[in-house]
Amino acid sequence: MKYISLLGATGSIGKQTAAVVREHPQDFKIVALSAGRNIDLVREYILEFKPELVSVQEKSDYDQLKSEFSKEGITFTYGDEGLVETAVYHRADVLVNAVIGSVGLFPTLEAIKAGKDIAIANKETLVTAGHLVMDAAKQAGISLLPVDSEHSAIFQALQGEQEKNIERLIITASGGSFRDRTREQLAGVTVEEALNHPNWSMGAKITIDSATMMNKGLEVIEAHWLFDLPYEQIDVLLHKESIIHSMVEFHDSSVMAQLGSPDMRVPIQYALTYPDRLPLASSNRLNLAKLGLLHFAEMDFDRYPCLRFAYEAGKIGGTMPTVMNAANEVAAAAFLDGKVTFLGIETLIEKAMNHHTVIAVPDLATIQEVDESTRQLVHTLVKER
Repeated sequence: MKYISLLGATGSIGKQTAAVVREHPQDFKIVALSAGRNIDLVREYILEFKPELVSVQEKSDYDQLKSEFSKEGITFTYGDEGLVETAVYHRADVLVNAVIGSVGLFPTLEAIKAGKDIAIANKETLVTAGHLVMDAAKQAGISLLPVDSEHSAIFQALQGEQEKNIERLIITASGGSFRDRTREQLAGVTVEEALNHPNWSMGAKITIDSATMMNKGLEVIEAHWLFDLPYEQIDVLLHKESIIHSMVEFHDSSVMAQLGSPDMRVPIQYALTYPDRLPLASSNRLNLAKLGLLHFAEMDFDRYPCLRFAYEAGKIGGTMPTVMNAANEVAAAAFLDGKVTFLGIETLIEKAMNHHTVIAVPDLATIQEVDESTRQLVHTLVKER
């Protein structure tokens, strides 16, 4: 039995983690979970999984749940401190970090200090502070296991291989909701159109990031830290079907690819069972004969400037990825709220990056300060538009 702490239990990855646990109750148990404002789903989780610790975002929800389940022996908590309490819960063997945004950074660092293995789906943790997270994980001797389908694919392709033989990583990208539109056709697109992803069912912020290609940019920076390779050896390839989740090319010209139907439960489960595997009977089996064709195209950095921003931020390093990520979080939220246009997202990110003076080797306090100041800047820019 593996005991799980789950951050972001009511989000897209959190729900699919719960589905994996539901399919294998003899192998996994959720002992601690955190959630935002979807309290109805939290109630369902409490009744189904019987966690020992539950954290919510708001104190009012904490008060309500604590009163409602007063006889169940559950410890309730809330806010940022509650996230940390969930992350380091003493009974958990592994932390699944499925929250969205840089809020996942500090709980991850605290869980590493507590000796927890990390199944990481929170891109922003490595993007904003990859050097701190990887150093901490190495010193603590814990496993940092990728949950994103792309990084899981690379991780699987590298099993039994030697790092010195890697030529390059090839991260595939669906192209998002607007992959068949020109830049000129992006003027005036609606939030509803942007949220209509052709392949995956994801949360709103990640779906917007997929449409701008920032999601893939964040994954490039993640891959740099997870697999310790320079950006020059990390490529992005447009692949509309999302069947090949990513590839590794070796010096001898061999290419190892991991394939499967789009289903996030597969990489989530692999992160929880590694180095073993369990059946996943409810997943759709890949039928290449029925599929027939797979399509690929080179990535156009002029069409997708957010991907270019990510490569630039990653190569510059220091606090620049923190700035890019914070600006993107505020800009994407502003688009979802109808305050800026879709193309306005990349304009805001570029302005924030151009405004910033890089700090080369930031500590955690510096990263947090830069993150906050960047958010304030972009909020101001949004109000001025």
